[in-house]
Amino acid sequence: MTTASKGKDYRAHVGPPERYDLMAAIQFNLLTGLALREDHYLLDIGCGSLRAGRLFIPYLLPGHYFGIEPEEWAVQEGIRNELGEDAVRIKRPTFSYDSNFTLSVFGQTFDFIMAQSIFSHAYQSQIRRCLSQAKAVLKPAGVFIATYLAGNENYTGDEWVYPGCVKYTPDFMIGLAAEAGLACQPFDWYHPGDQTWLLLHHPDYQVAVPSQTFDERILDLEQRLQLCREHVDRLEHHPYVRVGLAIFRSGRRFLRRRNA
Repeated sequence: MTTASKGKDYRAHVGPPERYDLMAAIQFNLLTGLALREDHYLLDIGCGSLRAGRLFIPYLLPGHYFGIEPEEWAVQEGIRNELGEDAVRIKRPTFSYDSNFTLSVFGQTFDFIMAQSIFSHAYQSQIRRCLSQAKAVLKPAGVFIATYLAGNENYTGDEWVYPGCVKYTPDFMIGLAAEAGLACQPFDWYHPGDQTWLLLHHPDYQVAVPSQTFDERILDLEQRLQLCREHVDRLEHHPYVRVGLAIFRSGRRFLRRRNA
């Protein structure tokens, strides 16, 4: 690990490690369901350790993935452990380590923008700036997908809250989007952290709210993943398996010595 990231878990940095694969699949399925194709330009706000980026970068054409992440070490660990330097060389993703939601830094407009679990940590002026910047770089037929934690009151602090979360009311989020000149539609799509999804776009562009047709399958997938982890854990500690592994290792050492 790099010096800056020593002692940090790059997977845990972006959420529960046991959901790392599931959350990536949810985001990828959602955007491709909204017609994301390989020739589109995608901006991933808070791309972290490339939990979702490791799926989007190989899928998109070279130079079409852009990520913003204040913690550079997380991106580098994601490249090192999840994506690989060859994929970076071939697909040429672009990253910014800006912490002020400067989405215009790339000089690029986008077909899709994604901010998964960003507004659930941000204070109001950060959300306002993000929405304003998104309006400026979102293509006329572009789609901005975001999540937030819905509550009965709005967070009024002026600090980024992490690893904790903050809440906002649905009306407040829709109002912030309107201030920025964006239409905003909450929609029902599974999120393991109980966050609410928002579909944002230019007001004169009509886009259908996605339908969660695989909700039960996603829930079942999460349950099956957990059952598989528990089953593997039991197997690894079963006495017969431990004896078998010991015999296998001894045989391998014997063959190495014989072939030496």
